[in-house]
Amino acid sequence: MDEAVRSTLRLAPDASGAQRTIDITTYGARSGDPRRIEIWFHYVEGRWYLTGSPGRRDWYANLRADPRLIVHLKRGVRADLPATARPITDPAERRAVFEPILAWLRSINPSSPQSYRLQDWLDRSPLAEITFDDPV
Repeated sequence: MDEAVRSTLRLAPDASGAQRTIDITTYGARSGDPRRIEIWFHYVEGRWYLTGSPGRRDWYANLRADPRLIVHLKRGVRADLPATARPITDPAERRAVFEPILAWLRSINPSSPQSYRLQDWLDRSPLAEITFDDPV
């Protein structure tokens, strides 16, 4: 993996939404067909994560059925990076990851604090750690 890709992946805590925007390709939980969506990724304590607001997410169901995915960098540096996802279910681990993510979300949208209640995210939001096939 080249240095430009590494640099793009190592987000600063105050990175913008544009810097966090990627596409991912997952594989359908029932069909196995590739599914590509746009999503934000997060870099917390040297690890990469995908999450979404509270609720059911097809991408997460796909990753639970088949943890393989492709991370598509598309802002500035372009790269297609094979990876594996690990759903995060441990309550303490979820809290440790969600706290900095929600702090960032509140900082970019302070007018909607009710959207970022920690307990809602702990109870109902998808959360998966990404591990890239090539060392970063």
